[in-house]
Amino acid sequence: MRIARKLGTSAGFALVCALALAGYASGQTVSAGTAKTSTTATSQKPKPAATGSSAAKKTAAAKRPVRPRIQVTPTPERIEEIQTALASAGSYHGEPNGKWDQPTIDAMKDFQGSHGITATGKIDALTLQKLGLGSEIAGKGAPLPQPQASATSDTQTQP
Repeated sequence: MRIARKLGTSAGFALVCALALAGYASGQTVSAGTAKTSTTATSQKPKPAATGSSAAKKTAAAKRPVRPRIQVTPTPERIEEIQTALASAGSYHGEPNGKWDQPTIDAMKDFQGSHGITATGKIDALTLQKLGLGSEIAGKGAPLPQPQASATSDTQTQP
């Protein structure tokens, strides 16, 4: 530090930084107050500094509940409900049995195709909505905010 004081503020800072970088490259640490070096254990590696946004994202992601990534199989009662709705629409021919079998898949494809939905034969929110079994807001975006009325009126005139 005596050398840094003699060199002045900016040059002294540069010297301390250079010593710190040299120490980091050789596995040593430099204390800014004393400019002494000490070796660190070789088994400990310095941790990279985390950026604020990525660290916050990792923390937030760790706190969220884990959701299954695959579609959960509906209960037999729900399948019967879907089969009944498909039968009411004229797509399913047979007695509702609570099994997602080939006739049910074919009926779902028929219903989807006749209602302008991609005919996959799989249950999705839009198909359930069209069958009358889903949410009315399924597949729709959030409402846009309405523009605010201006504070001044057009009827006011300036003299």
